[in-house]
Amino acid sequence: MDLSRLEKLSSEQWRIPRHGAMRVPGVIYGSKELVAAMDDKVYEQLVNVAALPGIVDAAYAMPDAHWGYGFPIGGVAAFDAEQGGVVSAGGVGFDISCGVRCLHTNLKSDQIVPVQRQLSEMLYQRIPAGLGSTGAIRLSEAEMDAMLAGGARWAVARGWGTEADLERIEEGGQMKHARPAKVSAQAKRRQRDEMGTLGSGNHYLEVQAVAEVFDAAIADAFGLRTGDIVVMIHCGSRGLGHQIGTEYLRDMAISAAQHGIALPDRELACAPINSGIGQDYLGAMRAAINCALANRQILTHLVREVFRELLPQAKLPLLYDVSHNTCKVEFHDKKALYVHRKGATRAFGPGHPELPPALRAAGQPVLIGGSMGTGSYVLAGTKQSEALAFSSACHGAGRAISRHQARRSYKGRKVVDDLAARGIIVKSPSMRGIAEEAPEAYKDVAAVVDATAEAGLARKVARTQPLVCVKG
Repeated sequence: MDLSRLEKLSSEQWRIPRHGAMRVPGVIYGSKELVAAMDDKVYEQLVNVAALPGIVDAAYAMPDAHWGYGFPIGGVAAFDAEQGGVVSAGGVGFDISCGVRCLHTNLKSDQIVPVQRQLSEMLYQRIPAGLGSTGAIRLSEAEMDAMLAGGARWAVARGWGTEADLERIEEGGQMKHARPAKVSAQAKRRQRDEMGTLGSGNHYLEVQAVAEVFDAAIADAFGLRTGDIVVMIHCGSRGLGHQIGTEYLRDMAISAAQHGIALPDRELACAPINSGIGQDYLGAMRAAINCALANRQILTHLVREVFRELLPQAKLPLLYDVSHNTCKVEFHDKKALYVHRKGATRAFGPGHPELPPALRAAGQPVLIGGSMGTGSYVLAGTKQSEALAFSSACHGAGRAISRHQARRSYKGRKVVDDLAARGIIVKSPSMRGIAEEAPEAYKDVAAVVDATAEAGLARKVARTQPLVCVKG
């Protein structure tokens, strides 16, 4: 990206001045090196987002931002329904509520290493992964609607988890005002056999060791200490979410003109929040959020079963579950806004009333997934992030090259062997998928996290290192 087109506000904050059809400026967070390395599409897409009706304050890009569909991945924007604000399916994304949850284990590294290979095999056999993967659960029409309305609460009520889990999930495990009736029959068909599956792409299940603690007080509040073993699960709403995104993007593009919306890019198809199609999409999207929450809850149950069998002394309480790719109604400056986060994480600061009492003083856990070889991070939301980007932070490392480029540059088998030599066991049904997700295909997650912390979007708490990775 050409930095001469940006105004430097600080070492980690850059502004795109208003010009053309922009209603608000654009703001990019990141170091000089990270922003310069971003593709020009991030600039173009942020300019287009800033031109949408009813946008508030600015269109934001997180330090992991890269080109996406309509919105840049790592994009954040809030809209005011009372000012003609819109909801954009492209601003949420196709993998609705793709997210990460982190489980404690009360185990240490030296307890995992002797059974590392056996654990990897058992997790790989029990956790369906890969493109089109299906599980043992078959949902009837009535159960499908119950799941889409109930989310993780539905899953817990059917024996996949405990009530204590719900306290550590955004929205208490259930996104309210979901409307399963606004989810098409085709979307429901795609999901009927996919509950309790990881899927493909960048989704994974990892057993990790806490390698470093940066903030001892917050880490203690989160129950994290050096050498602790945790499990991170990264997945979303599978085929159902993708189908919802596809269908509503088409419908929004067709209806834009009748709502007087001139789209700067067809991929930014949107509808007024208070329109019929806007409300239908919000209802369907919330149902997809519930699907993702239920899916991660079932996967948690499957992981617990494996640990119970192999390491019966393990306990796997939930630290937290965060969603990316959502549009949620939140109050900022006492005003209800529709906050789109696409490849970005909610990061409420200390004292926020929506956080569970046990975490409220420390701030919301922000779970940052790295690549298979570089580790992940646990951050904590800050109070100042409220004013910086509607309490938002990055969600991962962000891709440095496309999947196509990665396939041309790396071989899946070599990636697996290289990681094994470093003590990281990777299991996947697809060597092609492994090549696409090679660690070198991503930005430096440490640089992204450092920029996020320097900007004040979130605080660094701990870094984890993978030991076992089941990759979709």
